Order: sequence, then structure tokens, then C-alpha cells
Amino acid sequence: MATDIKAPTFPESVAEGTVAAWHKKPGDSVERDELIVEIETDKVVLEVVAPEAGTLTDVMAEEGDTVQSEQVLGKIGEGSASGDSGKKEESASEAPKETASETPASSGNGGGKKHDVKAPSFPESIQEGTVATWHKKVGEAVKRDEVLADIETDKVVLEVVAPADGALAEIKAEEGSQVESEAVLAIFTEGAGGDSAGDSGGDSAPAKADSSDDDGADEKVGDKILAPSARKMVAEHDLDVAKIEGTGKGGRILKEDVQKAVKDGSAKKSAKSAAPAKAAAAPVAEGDRVEKRVPMSRLRQTIAKRLVQAQQTAAMLTTYNEVDMTEIMALRAQYKETFQKAHDIKLGFMGFFVKAASEALKRYPDVNASIDGTDIVYHGYQDIGVAVSTDRGLVVPVLRDTDNMKIADVERTIVDFGKRARDGKLGMDDMIGGTFTITNGGTFGSLMSTPIINPPQTAILGMHKIQDRPMAVNGKVEIRPMMYLALSYDHRMIDGKDAVQFLVTLKELLEDPARLLLDV
Repeated sequence: MATDIKAPTFPESVAEGTVAAWHKKPGDSVERDELIVEIETDKVVLEVVAPEAGTLTDVMAEEGDTVQSEQVLGKIGEGSASGDSGKKEESASEAPKETASETPASSGNGGGKKHDVKAPSFPESIQEGTVATWHKKVGEAVKRDEVLADIETDKVVLEVVAPADGALAEIKAEEGSQVESEAVLAIFTEGAGGDSAGDSGGDSAPAKADSSDDDGADEKVGDKILAPSARKMVAEHDLDVAKIEGTGKGGRILKEDVQKAVKDGSAKKSAKSAAPAKAAAAPVAEGDRVEKRVPMSRLRQTIAKRLVQAQQTAAMLTTYNEVDMTEIMALRAQYKETFQKAHDIKLGFMGFFVKAASEALKRYPDVNASIDGTDIVYHGYQDIGVAVSTDRGLVVPVLRDTDNMKIADVERTIVDFGKRARDGKLGMDDMIGGTFTITNGGTFGSLMSTPIINPPQTAILGMHKIQDRPMAVNGKVEIRPMMYLALSYDHRMIDGKDAVQFLVTLKELLEDPARLLLDV
């Protein structure tokens, strides 16, 4: 009796998903709880596993199809691996024409099954991207999940990886080309590339195809078993697989386990090789009055457009205050070493500012709101964006539910954001949303500035350089470490009284950190 393979139950906020990848083909045998297909939603990639052991008999939703919650994706029939292989051999001998399209060709160049290499699915807010770099040439051998190309959008750089071991057969979108969501970038051939394929004889190509099919299943690393979706994330974050606890069947490591390890910082490698030295800068052309004209990157164009839009649409006003950093600096000095030993992360200032801002946003919900046309949207949560400067420009990844985060969680996530931003590894989900933003010009020495709102948010906090200044304290002049704070806000939404009181509350919480613990 056939068993239905169904899409997972989506939460209310997710209307539908897309079939991202089938890891099994009709006729393949599967074990219970083995990964069969991945469903990509606008928030996460969901794994669908086999409800029971048997044979995949029917695929009812092809890759790229849009599916609803609990929709039937395929069917599993009875059968074993050995029985299936016998049936496959019989059907191959009886119907060679039918299997020819699925079996890799055993030609001298090692060519096999062909795949379309497509651009990623862009969210609705992104119309197109630019092919920034091809990391591989036509005919060059690549491994499964190795980066083929970078697609630059106005928010992030997206990596396009190889679907299997093989080589590029044809590049259809050259560097600098504009591409739309899921546009075909190239043709990829399994098992191709290099000279080894030609030297190994005619029987090697099918063997290569079989091994590449195996790569689509779980991968064993030491005594751990990695799910396919977890494998790429482990590589991206350079984690020690031995330190990750798997929650899947038999200790199988799932994507969620890797995400938890990244958040906790519990799977970092104990020692990392030194990063290769940066290539020497190109020599400057000789001449007294050299000029160089280069096109704006898509990120820079978007930054320019959004900043001008913010100034043209918002009734922007900035209010200032200053905070005495004595207590926070003393607290940081006292617990700096203990904190680092306990959490394996340095104690900075951003953790205090994010927690103080979260508390102030709860007290003044107008500052945490956003404007949507003629509507005001009040958010019952605090998602705080943190501005990060990179060589490509300014990006604003978002800390989610900061009210529920500990200071160590904030510091760890910001360090991770900074590293991934500089490496171009931030994803779409890291950048979308946000109810409030904090930017710290003090890291570059800024004493005071007027930050620009990040629409559709209605306020942004600017931190600045800590500088010793003479202050009147209880009738005496004392030298105190002071920081100017700037709050730019949209006067269409926020009244001056609320903006000033929000900033005063922030100042009070920072000058007396015990208030954060006592909620007063």
C-alpha cells in the first residue's frame, strides 16, 4: 500500500513553500526518517523525511513547484534496496531508451546528467541581481556544494553552489549581467571536468554518477552523520562537527542543530589556521592628477536611494543627550575576564545598549512602530538592527526578539554578523525586518552625528566616541567618560516629548545598569 509524502505543516505566517530539491528519484529505496525532499519557504528550509522504509514510486510536485501546507508531494511503496536494484536492472535491459536520459553518458569526456544552474529565489523586495563573479571556468572540475558564482543584490551577496560533482558545460550569464530570480546562469554536467575522466575508461562515468547521487544523502564525518542541509552551514561557519549534538534519528545532525550551535558558539574549532595574507594592492598609475571612474555597486546604489528617500519622505528631527559611561565601564572592567571565560565572547558595550534600548522601546511603543502608507504598525516585539560597515558598504543585520536575549547572546550574534558581513555571507533573512536601528559611529572616532532613519522604521539611535570631559557632580568638577547620544525620529509618528523621554530613559538605564536587572 502506498504511503503519502506530505509537506510539513506551515505556521500561519507562511502561506506556501517551494520544492527546492528532491534527494531521491522514483525507484530509489529509502529508509525511515531518511531525507527525501527540501521545501523552501520565505523564512526557512524545511526537511521532509520518509515516513517509512520503502521505494519512492511517484513524485507529484517537481522541483520549483509551489506547494501548500500538508500538500502531498509524492508516494512511497513497499520494496527493499536489493529488490529495487534488481527491478531497475530488469527495466534497464527491457527499455534502454527510457533509461538513457537518466544514465550519465560514458563518453571520453566524462559527461553525465545535465543540470540548470539557477539564480537563487529573490524575495519580493528584490527585483534582480548582478552576476558579480564566476569562481569556476567552463570545464573546470568542481565538488558538490563548491561555490560556482556570486550574485550581488542590493542587500546581500548570494552564493550559487554546484549541485553535484562535475563541471560547468556552458555559462549563460557573464559577469556583470543582470539576472532575475531563478534565471538560468549556466549548464552543469555531472561527473565532467579534468583529465581523469578521460583516462579512467568508459565504465567510470556511471560510477561517478552513483557517487554524486550518494552525496545527496547523509554524509558521515567521524562518528557523526550530517544531513545535506546541515553540511553547507557547517562549512560556512567552519564548525567542529564533533562538538555538535544531533537531534535526528540515531544522532543525525539536522540544520536546526547547526543553527543552535552557531547561536550558542559551542562548536567553534579550537585552533584556526591563519588567514592568508591579502593580495598586494595594485600599484597606482603614475601621474599627478589621476582620475578613476567606476560604476556604483548595487549595494551602494540602494544605500543612496534609500537615504535620499528617507530624507524626502520623513519629517526627520534629531534630539541629543549625553550618558555618563562610568558605571558600565567599571562593570565591564570588573567582569570582563569572567564573562569571556563563561561565554567565550568578549564583553563589549553593544550588549548594554541593545538591552537598554529594548526596555526603552517597551515603555515608548511609538518609537518601536513603523509607518505603512497611511497606517501605523505597532510591533509587540523588539527586533533591533545593528549597522555594520563593510568594504562594500553599510549593511544592517537584525537581532530578533532582543527583549528575550541575554547580553552574551547579543555580543555573540553581533560578532557573528560582523564576520559574515565582511565575508559577504549574510543571508536575506538576516537583513529583513527590524523595528529600530542602532549605529555606532564612535568606532571610527565620531564625537557627534545626525543618523538617518532606516525606513519604514521611525527612529534610529546614534552612539558615539567615549571621551573624558569635566562634569559637575554633586557640586564638584570631575572628569567622567561621556558619550553623546543622538536619536533621529520621524516627527510624523513620534512627538518630541516621547522622543526626549525615550532618550532620557535610555540614559538612566545605562548610567545605572542595575535598573536593567530590576526592571525599574
